[in-house]
Amino acid sequence: MTQTSDPGNPGTPSTPEDTGAGVRTSGAGVRPSGAEVRTSGAGVRTSGAGTRAAAIPDALKRRVPRYSDLAPLMQFKKPEFSRAAKLRRASTIWDLRDLAKRRTPQAPFDYTDGAAEAEITLRRARQAFLDIEFRPGILRDVSRIDLGTEILGKPSRLPVGIAPTGFTRMMQSEGEYAGSQAAAAAGIPYTLSTMGTASIEDVAAAAPEGRNWFQLYLWTDRDRSLELIERAARAGNDTLLVTVDTAVAGARLRDVRNGMTIPPALTLKTVLDASYRPAWWFNFLTHEPLAFASLSRYAGTVADLINSMFDPTLTFADLDWLRETWKGNLVVKGIQTVEDARRVVDHGADGVVLSNHGGRQLDRAPIPFHLLPGVSAALKADHSDAAVILDTGIMSGADIIAALALGADFTLIGRAYLYGLMAGGRAGVDRAVEILETDMLRTMALLGVSRISELTPDHVRVLPR
Repeated sequence: MTQTSDPGNPGTPSTPEDTGAGVRTSGAGVRPSGAEVRTSGAGVRTSGAGTRAAAIPDALKRRVPRYSDLAPLMQFKKPEFSRAAKLRRASTIWDLRDLAKRRTPQAPFDYTDGAAEAEITLRRARQAFLDIEFRPGILRDVSRIDLGTEILGKPSRLPVGIAPTGFTRMMQSEGEYAGSQAAAAAGIPYTLSTMGTASIEDVAAAAPEGRNWFQLYLWTDRDRSLELIERAARAGNDTLLVTVDTAVAGARLRDVRNGMTIPPALTLKTVLDASYRPAWWFNFLTHEPLAFASLSRYAGTVADLINSMFDPTLTFADLDWLRETWKGNLVVKGIQTVEDARRVVDHGADGVVLSNHGGRQLDRAPIPFHLLPGVSAALKADHSDAAVILDTGIMSGADIIAALALGADFTLIGRAYLYGLMAGGRAGVDRAVEILETDMLRTMALLGVSRISELTPDHVRVLPR
């Protein structure tokens, strides 16, 4: 049998008759080089030699668009510039941070956003959550996700609460009232700081249905500490968080460079800054003057206040005194080693908060997320039921789920909710909690778990660096 070559591909032999392609050669077995190419009315291309090519689908033929085709695509919306619309468009905590930065003067924003010295600790804390790999399970029924948990003897609708933050009304005039009310609406705990700008009693009145905790700095003046403890108990706070990582103030260089004072001073720089944020200054100047509601009025820098008020002589004996004095849940905040976690539990603590103060005290401090597995394992080995709570670095619901998987019983957010507060007051805090809840629901479903209790260390792998 004589073989011929395809002119378009000389290296490919062909037979005199290729029935599979429907191509017939001439008597000489060679396709004429000058074969005419024709197109039928149906859009099928054929050659003069009878070769049949692929038809052009109707969907790929060009035509003039009809209005009925364009109408569904033309959904022009009226531009929305309201605060509520901007909050709705925020999809992440980082989006809220961007809004907060635009709305808040530099000094208050930097007080929230910044950390100590070179801010290495804060960057590492956030990086720790990025350096993980989730390990999902498949073919699980995740049609219903339950984010509820129990912390320190009471239920919480979400595995996250609001951490204590000082000077909160400086960030936005609604301050602690917005935080406590948003927490109550979300069914999660709210923690008021000793250095808050709303009193214990006022916060309790603003969120009567909420679960309120109180954070305590032990002063050199024990009588004043005792007074605060008694006020917290009378106001219905069921948990006392004592912070132990502020023997002296950290070097918060952004505050130093901004000349940060409480209340903010009206200098030429702040006046110029205010011209870009008139709403913040209007709210600040037309509401009750900023003051430490649990303290007497104080004028000076934050560092001076901390250094003059806090007690660098604190020991475990003081923790024993607190345990005898406070009858509710006692939690020690600022734990940064496994040994100290064990020791405070031995001295009567009902829980520990693994925290380096948001990176605002000792730069290059241990990262709570890295510390978490060791502390959890150690307390379980001691047959302790003390709660393990984690803060620092949390910026998404996925961060929270990762912490729970590696052994945390609960988490706290500080900056994440303050970004929402600065972005939009109470509505901004609500949005921050909503973003975190949405993140958690999605992460749980994609991991293949429907309840917090199903999370295990097998769901997370810490990637080597």
